[in-house]
Amino acid sequence: MDLGKLEIAKENLLLAQEKDPSNPQVHNAFAFLYEKINDYAQAKEQYEMALELSPQDWSVQNNFGRFLCDRGEYKPGMALLIQASSTQLNDRQWVALTNAGRCQLAMGQKQSAGSYFKQALIINNAYAPALLEMQKISYQNRDYLAAKEYLQRYLKVATHTAGTLWFGMQTERALGDVDLAKEYQKILVEKFPLSEEAKQIVGE
Repeated sequence: MDLGKLEIAKENLLLAQEKDPSNPQVHNAFAFLYEKINDYAQAKEQYEMALELSPQDWSVQNNFGRFLCDRGEYKPGMALLIQASSTQLNDRQWVALTNAGRCQLAMGQKQSAGSYFKQALIINNAYAPALLEMQKISYQNRDYLAAKEYLQRYLKVATHTAGTLWFGMQTERALGDVDLAKEYQKILVEKFPLSEEAKQIVGE
């Protein structure tokens, strides 16, 4: 799946299911595969089967919770993500916390979302997705120095996206660093010319 070879992945998963039909991780992986091909009904069915087989599996709780939030089913999605992030057996709690933060953002709860992202960063201070979200929230809260700091931390572990460049450009404009703002703008237009962010610059 990581290599984008979905047909081969499906064949291997079918073999795994044949050998061990009650393995929750097989259903968990199948659900993720169906998500990738936009078959959300099948994905949900597979997640439900995985959760039924292993109700305390934090990996299933995290994936299914994120899936439900992405589909607008916030209440059951958050319930699963809170379970996944609070179990001591989860050695990647920051992933579930970040997903919970994103779910809160989708619900319009920016302050609560920020709390989840900060909790994720307390556990793993170099987790790029949480740093990315905190850059956006800090900028939107007009805390420009914090937005700049989150971007600097993010760039130590990941590369620029159209979003980081856009918020970085706006942040530097607000801080009065015109040269750095122009540099971010140049990179954005050159590297991500088809992005919505680049189109907004062209339209300015």
